Order: sequence, then structure tokens, then C-alpha cells
Amino acid sequence: MPQSLANILVHLVFSTKDRAPLLLDEWRDEMHGYIGGVVRRCGTDLLAANSVSDHIHLLLPLPRTMATADLVREIKTGATKWIQARSCEVFHWQSGYGIFSVSPGHKAAVIQYIANQQGHHRRVSFQDEYRQLLEKYAIPYDERYVWD
Repeated sequence: MPQSLANILVHLVFSTKDRAPLLLDEWRDEMHGYIGGVVRRCGTDLLAANSVSDHIHLLLPLPRTMATADLVREIKTGATKWIQARSCEVFHWQSGYGIFSVSPGHKAAVIQYIANQQGHHRRVSFQDEYRQLLEKYAIPYDERYVWD
């Protein structure tokens, strides 16, 4: 087969370091657009993005030619530089991330879930949400090392 084709959708979630509330409302949409550009340069498309003050959710197909860790590093590095150019505070993302496979049949539901982050986090903390995702996807974790 001469072509290499893939459609591996992932829901990527990561927080600001120590969940500091540094993602500001006034530039949040612009940041999502910038991340979309980073993702395109990595060879894929950003299907959905949303964030609240302390974390971000992204939905995208994994690029065929880039390792997951390299993709996440490119997104975090680009977003960090963009944020630091707009903020007087020193900014860092947490070192880790969660990445969860999404069935193409559930794509619309995940897009809606990502779009509703502001409402969702009026009731649920990031830490509780992240624990729920880890449990839903049966990912074992050690609470001592999840929150940096």
C-alpha cells in the first residue's frame, strides 16, 4: 500500500504549573488560534480548543509523522512563548499531560464537552475532572506524581 493514512483522534489536557490561574479571558481565544497554528505546522488540524484559567483542552488528530511527546512539547513551547509575550508574569505549564483516544463516533460529544468548559468548571475542579478522565480511560496513576 503506497499511502500511509490515519485518523487517530485525541483529547489532550494539561494544566498551568501548580494550576495557577494565569490563562486570561481577554486573550484566551487568540491563544487558542495561535495553538491552532502550531498544530498545523506539526502536520494536523486543531478540531476544538477551550481553556479556563488553569488548564486547556484540545481535540486533534495525531499527525502521522510526529511522536506524541514531540507534538505536546511543540504546543506547550509555542503557547508559553505566546503567553509570556503578553503577560508580565513568568509562565509555565505543568510538565505532564493527559492524552485520551477518541472514537470518531464520539468526536461531536468531545467537541461539545470542550466547548462547555466554563460551565463545567463552575461545578467541578480541574483535579476532579482530570481524575475522572484517568478513571474513565482506565489509566493507573499515583496521586503523588500527577500534580506538579
